[in-house]
Amino acid sequence: MSRKALALFSAASVLSLTVAAHAADPDLTILDWAGWEIDGMLQPYVDKHGAKPSYVFFADDDEAFQKMSSGFQADVVHPCAASVPRYKDAGLIEPWDVSKIPEFANIPARMADAFKDDTGVWFIPTDYAYTATAYNAETVPVEDVASLAVFTNPKYAGRISIPDNTDDVWSLAFLATGVTSWDNVTDEQFTAAADWLRAVHPNVRAYWADPSELSQLMASGEVQVAWSWNDPVAILQSENFPVGFNRSPTEGAATWFCGMVNVKGSAGNEDKAYDYINSLLAHSSAQPLLDAIGYSLSNDAAMAEIPAETLKAAYVDPVTTTLFVQSPPSQDLRDRMIEEFELIKSGF
Repeated sequence: MSRKALALFSAASVLSLTVAAHAADPDLTILDWAGWEIDGMLQPYVDKHGAKPSYVFFADDDEAFQKMSSGFQADVVHPCAASVPRYKDAGLIEPWDVSKIPEFANIPARMADAFKDDTGVWFIPTDYAYTATAYNAETVPVEDVASLAVFTNPKYAGRISIPDNTDDVWSLAFLATGVTSWDNVTDEQFTAAADWLRAVHPNVRAYWADPSELSQLMASGEVQVAWSWNDPVAILQSENFPVGFNRSPTEGAATWFCGMVNVKGSAGNEDKAYDYINSLLAHSSAQPLLDAIGYSLSNDAAMAEIPAETLKAAYVDPVTTTLFVQSPPSQDLRDRMIEEFELIKSGF
C-alpha cells in the first residue's frame, strides 16, 4: 500500500477491515495492523505461492489481543514487543524454529534476546521506529516543541492529539515526568505521570487511533502538535505537508519494535508461516517498508543497504537523545496503566 493510499483510509474503513479478511491465500491468515498489506514486502511469498496471505486488520495491540483471546482464528499475529508476554501467558502462542529463518541472525540482540528461553524463540521482531513530537512546521515554532511541556501548553488548547494507545501514551507521560523506563516504577512516579496526563487532557482535540486519522487531523489544521509514530509523518510528507518530527526534545522520545508471534494450534499451513516470515525479513522488504509507512526493518544487514540520507529523511536515522524503550512492562503495571488511562480519557 502506498503512503497516499494509506492516507485515504478513514477510521470507518479501518474498523471495517478489522472484521473481514481480505481473501487471498486461504492457507495462511495474518492478524495485522491496518495498512500492513504492503506491496513489495511479500514478493518472495507471492512468487512462491501466487498470492499474499489472507489478512484481518486491527487498530491497536489491545484490540488484537482481545480478538485472539476471544477465539479468533489466525495463524500469525503482529503485536508490538510490550504485548508479547500477554500472548505467552495466555497460552495462545508457541515458539518459532529460527533454524528455518536464516535472516534471524541479522536481527540485533536489543530486539531479539528478550524473547528467547529454553523452549525457543517466542517473537520474531520485524519492524521498529519511534514515537515523538510531530508538529505543523509552518505554525508551530521549533522552540515550542523543544520540550514535552508543549503538550500542557495552554497555547495549544484543543490543538493537541495523543495516541489512544497504552504503551505510547504512558511512555510520553513517564518521559515528561522524568522517568526513562517503566522497569520498577514507583507509586509516586505512576501518580506523577497520571497527573501529567490529566493536565494534558483538556488540550486534547482527539486521541488518535490509527495513522491515517492523525494525518487527516494535522492536514486539516485541527491538530498542531501530536505524539506520533513515524507513519503519520510519512503520510504527511508524501502529501507535501510541512510536518516536523522532533525526536530530540529535552526529556527524550520513545522507541518501539513489533514483530510476529506463532499462534499455537492454528489451522493454517505452518510451512507457509515460515515462508511469510522469511519474506518479511528479506533484504528486498526494507525499502518498501520505509517507503510505505516510514519504518525500519529489523534486519540490520538489509537496512545497511539504504543510503544514510534516505534514513534521515524518513526520521529513522540514529538519534542521541534519551530513548524510552517500550519493552514489555509487568502485567500488573500494564493493567494499571490501561485502567488509569480509561479514567483519564473519561475526564476522571
